Amino acid sequence: MAVTIKDIAKKTGLGLATVSSYLNGGNVREKNKAKIEAAIEELHFEVNEMARGLKTNRTKTIGIIIPELNNIFCAEIITEVEDILRGRGYATMLCDCRTDERREEEAVDFLNKRRVDGLLLMPSGNLGRHLYPFVKKNKPIVLIDRRLKDIQCDSVLVDNLGAVRDAVLRLVRAGHENIGMIAGPEGVFTAEERLEGYREALADAGLRQQEELIVRGDYTIAGGAASFRALLEQNPQMTAVLVSNYEMTMGAVIEANEMAVAIPEQISFIGFDNLEFARACVPKLSIVTQPTKEIGRRAAELLLQKLEGEMPLEETVDIKLETDFVNGRTIKKR
Repeated sequence: MAVTIKDIAKKTGLGLATVSSYLNGGNVREKNKAKIEAAIEELHFEVNEMARGLKTNRTKTIGIIIPELNNIFCAEIITEVEDILRGRGYATMLCDCRTDERREEEAVDFLNKRRVDGLLLMPSGNLGRHLYPFVKKNKPIVLIDRRLKDIQCDSVLVDNLGAVRDAVLRLVRAGHENIGMIAGPEGVFTAEERLEGYREALADAGLRQQEELIVRGDYTIAGGAASFRALLEQNPQMTAVLVSNYEMTMGAVIEANEMAVAIPEQISFIGFDNLEFARACVPKLSIVTQPTKEIGRRAAELLLQKLEGEMPLEETVDIKLETDFVNGRTIKKR
């Protein structure tokens, strides 16, 4: 016969209201909480999560939407997010939208119908009307690595503009003037910020901006390879390049090997993220690194604060984290 809440109350000597409050996430004295947890373990009581969800209008489930599951930046963030949420009793539902805005809209609709309590989202585009159903239900939304134009949401970002500006100025100080950039897709928040950082650095250094030294990639390995080849073939004057995400960095390095381009003898090179890959390259890559674990931790904690009433839902929070720079051996002085 299945153990019921009445059995827990009888075992602990506590009232049904106290046991029910504990099971539904309410505030219970620590000594009573310990009694209930001991009874649950001894009696092998299993909480009916579906019934509890109907009663409390909470499912203890968080929806997560990312643009690419096989993107190491996304994967490292989501690993940290899941660890923190699991430790607080929340399950996750993960949707990979393949950098497709239509798939993202479908994922939002799917998660809304599954009654998730909140949403962690790394948007593929720059618009957010499809998030209105969550906003209308007063469910918290935290954006990771992005902002959206037409909706106010909490966000956890890095200083993309400052990171790229600093990286380009390192190349300038090494004597480079014709510096190429493999930028990200047009309209993506991070891509636009990083491109702005590149432009600001050139302006700060008093260098002429050459639009032909900018190529837009698609944040993929293949896109990085194609962009690197295009830059080299169209710009014989180029002496250095900055690649603005990890997958495109890998693609550019692969293409450099295929073209027998010596780094840094022929082209100085700065990439983005993945210290392990940078160390595996010969020579070791100079890279901008993002604090992926901290991004995931801060995003999960911010969502939990909103869910558990520690912070007003209507208060919009923007957290901006600093990047780091790891010196390799791919910047040659001119």
